Amino acid sequence: MTKDNETVRTMKAAREFSRRTLLAGAAASGGVAAVAVGSSQLGAPWIGTAKAQTTTWRIQTSWPGGIGLDTFKAWSNSIVEKTGGELAFEPFGAKDVVGDFQLFDAVKNGVLEAMNPFTLYWAGRMPASVFLSSYPLGLRNPHEWDVFYYGLGGLEIARELFAAFDMHYVGPIHHGPNIIHSKVPIRSIDDFRDRKMRLPGGMVAEVFQAAGAQTTLLPGSEIFPALEKGTIDVADYVGPAVNHDLGFHQVTDFISMGPPGFMSLYQPVDLMDLTVSMDAWNALSPEMQQFVEMEVHVYSDMHHAAIQKADQAAWKKFEEAGTIVTRLSQDDVEAFTKLAVPRWYAWANKDAQAARIFKIQLDYMMSGSLGYVTPDQIEGMMLDH
Repeated sequence: MTKDNETVRTMKAAREFSRRTLLAGAAASGGVAAVAVGSSQLGAPWIGTAKAQTTTWRIQTSWPGGIGLDTFKAWSNSIVEKTGGELAFEPFGAKDVVGDFQLFDAVKNGVLEAMNPFTLYWAGRMPASVFLSSYPLGLRNPHEWDVFYYGLGGLEIARELFAAFDMHYVGPIHHGPNIIHSKVPIRSIDDFRDRKMRLPGGMVAEVFQAAGAQTTLLPGSEIFPALEKGTIDVADYVGPAVNHDLGFHQVTDFISMGPPGFMSLYQPVDLMDLTVSMDAWNALSPEMQQFVEMEVHVYSDMHHAAIQKADQAAWKKFEEAGTIVTRLSQDDVEAFTKLAVPRWYAWANKDAQAARIFKIQLDYMMSGSLGYVTPDQIEGMMLDH
C-alpha cells in the first residue's frame, strides 16, 4: 500500500469512526431526528452513550502557561466528547506531575500515559531528535515540516525511534518561531559574544556557542526567575504571546529576531509532539488509534493558528511596555549559516538514524522546491553513515 493510499485509508477510517459514534448516539436518543438537531448546533460534537469504562490518559505538556497551555487544555478536554466517552485526556501543565526534562522517563515508566513536549528536549539521549524539530538555517516553514513528516517518510522514522523506548510517536505539533529576549540590544551576531544565554540545548546551543555565547539549558518555567536574578541576560523561548504572558517584558528591554520575514534564524518552526506509552497506545482499538492520529493533525493546525493570532495582540503589548525590537541582517544570516552547516553534519554523524533523517531534509533543502542549500555551502562535508 502506498503512503497516499494509507493516508486516504486513515482519513476514511476516522470519518467512519465519527459516523458510527454519531449514529450510536442518535439511536440512544431518538433516531435520525436527534442527528439533525445535534448537527445544527454549530458543529458541536455529538455525545453518544458512553462506554461503561472510559480510558483516561494523563498527559503533561511543556507549556508553563499562556495561550499555549490554554489551547492544550481546551483540546484535551474536548476528547471525551468527541469519542463518546470512550477516551479522555487529563491535561497537566509544565511541572504539574514531573519536571519538563523528566517527561520522557515519566511516559516510558508509566507515570504518565502521554506527553506533549518540545521534541528537541531529547537531543541528549536521542541525537536524531535534533532533526525532528527545526534547527539553525534548516527547514524554515511549517508546511515544509509537514512535507518531511507526511510526504518524505519522517513520521515513520520518528515512530521507529520512539518505539525503541516503548513509546509511540503520534505526530508533530506546530506552534511557531522562537524569539530572543535580552537585557542588552542584539543587533548583530557579534553581540552574542560573552552573553549568558538560555537555549534549548542540542545543535542550537552549539551554534550560539560558536558565536561566543555562554549557553545554559533551562525549561521554560525557569527562564523568568533566571532573567530576574541576572543568572542569564539573554533568553530564547517561544513566540511573543506566550513570552508576554510569562512576563519577559518585565525583566528584559529588547527582542531580537532575524531579517524581515525570517523571525528566527535558529528555530523558525519549533515543533512539539504527542507521544504515548506503547502500552496505552496498544490498548486502543485500531479505529480509536486512527482517530487520535487525525485529531493530532487538527490540533497542530488549530494550536499554530491560535498562537499566531495571540502573537498579533502581544506585539502591541510589548510596544506599550517599551520593548525595543532589533533585527539581524542578511550578513548575519550568512555568518550563522557558516557556523551552522558544520554542526548539521556533526549531529548527523552521531548515529545512523540522525544521518538518515538529515539526508532526507538536505536533499529537500537542495531541491528546486527550496534551494536553501547550495553545493558550495556543503563542500567538503561528509556523512559517515
